[in-house]
Amino acid sequence: MAKDMTLLWGSGSPPCWRVMIALEEKNLQGYNQKLLSFDKAEHKSQEVLTLNPRGQLPTFKHGDVIVNESYAACFYLESQFKSQGTKLIPDGQEEQALMYQRMFEGGPFYEKLNAVIYYDWFIPEAERHDSALQRNKEALATELRLWEGYLEKLGPNSCLAGQSFSLADVTVFPTVGTLFRFGLSAERYPKLGQYYNMLKDRPSIKASWPPHWLENLTGQDTLKDI
Repeated sequence: MAKDMTLLWGSGSPPCWRVMIALEEKNLQGYNQKLLSFDKAEHKSQEVLTLNPRGQLPTFKHGDVIVNESYAACFYLESQFKSQGTKLIPDGQEEQALMYQRMFEGGPFYEKLNAVIYYDWFIPEAERHDSALQRNKEALATELRLWEGYLEKLGPNSCLAGQSFSLADVTVFPTVGTLFRFGLSAERYPKLGQYYNMLKDRPSIKASWPPHWLENLTGQDTLKDI
């Protein structure tokens, strides 16, 4: 089954990581995969553009079906393999509604993170301003406080939509993992720290951990003062 699947991905990309976690949770190991380099612009290669005209990763193919957006690919995998592996959409009305809410809040959360850690990458040097970067940091800090509150309300040892691991966790954990990779303080954000530590050794997450993070365990300190 998984042999009909191909994933083109980049190490450390939360959107790619989302799909890889979903594949692991649905017991779809053994799919074809190719690790591409962002630094070498391999995501703009003809191989990728043939499947994904946006030239972005992940690029996912199942048989003749192409699904390139990470959220769409995660929904697709849960829909096609409902009875296999982990059930990623809860049955309960309240838990399901919360899952969708947190899942889609995860998109802006990820964007606010990128606006800080990749500021120098996205903004040409002549257009960079300390005040703009500071505003981005303040926006991220506000977002972090929201997620701290969400987790506090749910109580200890909870996933994002309740006790069960769901698509909300599949899609948002890679953002949380990246936060701590870039130096976020678990003392300043203890609920996020607890959530991260609770899930970082989950088999699906551990199996799909960005390989270049394993090669360099140090990480960065970009977010240490957030």
